[in-house]
Amino acid sequence: MPARVVITLADLETAVPLDRALDAAGIESAVVASADEGRDAIRRHHPSLLVLTGAVHEPSAAQLATYARDHEVAILALLEPTDSGRAASFAVTEVQTKPVATDELVATARRMVDRRELQRRTGIFGESAAIQEVLVKIEQMAPVSSTVLIQGESGTGKELVAKGIHDLSPRRGRPFIAVNCAALPETLLESELFGHEKGAFTGAAERRLGRFELADTGTIFLDEIGEIPSSVQVKLLRVLETRSFFRVGGVQPIKVDVRVVAATNRALKDRVAVGEFRDDLFYRLNVLSIYLPPLRQRREDIPLLVKRFVREFAAQHERTFPGISAEAMQRLMQAPWPGNVRQLRNLIESMVVLAPRNEIRASDIPADVMEGGGTLLPMRIAPPEFRGRPIGGPEFEFILRSLMELRSQLEALRRRIDEPRNDVQVIEVSNPAAPIALPVAPLGPTPAEELETVPAPVVLYHSGMTMAEIERAAIEVVLKEYAGNRRKAAQVLGIGERTLYRKLKEYGLG
Repeated sequence: MPARVVITLADLETAVPLDRALDAAGIESAVVASADEGRDAIRRHHPSLLVLTGAVHEPSAAQLATYARDHEVAILALLEPTDSGRAASFAVTEVQTKPVATDELVATARRMVDRRELQRRTGIFGESAAIQEVLVKIEQMAPVSSTVLIQGESGTGKELVAKGIHDLSPRRGRPFIAVNCAALPETLLESELFGHEKGAFTGAAERRLGRFELADTGTIFLDEIGEIPSSVQVKLLRVLETRSFFRVGGVQPIKVDVRVVAATNRALKDRVAVGEFRDDLFYRLNVLSIYLPPLRQRREDIPLLVKRFVREFAAQHERTFPGISAEAMQRLMQAPWPGNVRQLRNLIESMVVLAPRNEIRASDIPADVMEGGGTLLPMRIAPPEFRGRPIGGPEFEFILRSLMELRSQLEALRRRIDEPRNDVQVIEVSNPAAPIALPVAPLGPTPAEELETVPAPVVLYHSGMTMAEIERAAIEVVLKEYAGNRRKAAQVLGIGERTLYRKLKEYGLG
């Protein structure tokens, strides 16, 4: 049976009773007499906890602790009253001062073992207080069925938290369905969530089950919940209140038993304040809340994450990677990391793939990383290694994934550019019978080849007009002024040409 706890024999009077008590409590343990035996036990058993029962002033204790920490093993150091401060030199997970009752040690060991195994299961690693608080909340929230809202910047690991909550809950073994709400257009999101009946709309050739039905008895994870449109917010609120919904085109309510875990990288309270997110839906989602701190607020976790990613990608890509120098590690700890753990993970993968057999030095860290940019490739790459090799393999897979991610970011940028601009000044007149002419100037620079003298377009406005009527009038006037040139009209109106075409069809303008 693999040992979950490794105990050093530095203090026999503490180690032997603890070993027996752990065995009686059903926690497998192994006792080691030297640092070499300790390293061997960690290598063979992959334990969750190392207990240093004494002699923390010895160099061998610090070496064993470093080895354990590099292999994601938690460390409990038992100190004599005169040894205070010794354990801080090799960063143990927890310290207790002797004498400590054996039953108290067993309780501490069980808690630390469970916590480390939770980290291994969820992939949420770190020794910082902020991450430990997140792990405590996962343990507290998992057993119940209340809705959970996870908040944090992109790349902090919100889906890992959601999966951890599910895996520790009574619903484990049941479906876990993840939906990225920001990746689906409004016209498809409702069908994706709730399904549709045959013939509900053009192209609906057969009935389709939605994600809520597929997640029945399990958990549904709604990522980027702040991006869903108001029409879907209403339907989602009904699901949370009644645990039932209608398929698109359906007339029979569908009952489901689903736990909802939502996540957002935006401040939902601010969106509620400006009317972009329903307050009643926010309160329904925010029954239980977890905040994931950005990586820049827990820099002490970066070395642990780096070593973990190095081991992961070295094994995955079958690369021999000596690691990262102390100076390079210091630079990584000083970087702003706007992409958080995801950005750090991508950087380490690129280093392992593109700079094998070379220790990464401080000069190899891209300047963009230190300045908060998105460059992921290390500076030192050896082109001769690629000569004469067939296309394929991990290097090209990594480049392909990077290009696909770049394409996704460019598509998101294009969508934002095509959205209508709202920086239009509206002036209301008191006398509806007397229209007022409002100048509408181009909102961006005009290319040099298109510079020409044209009269300023006007919009006729009177009190009582709706926003749709104002928008239609603006489009009509600008098109007239530019002789039907839709490209110029879109530029003057500050919207994309696709948006203009859609508006022309919507308002019936030829």
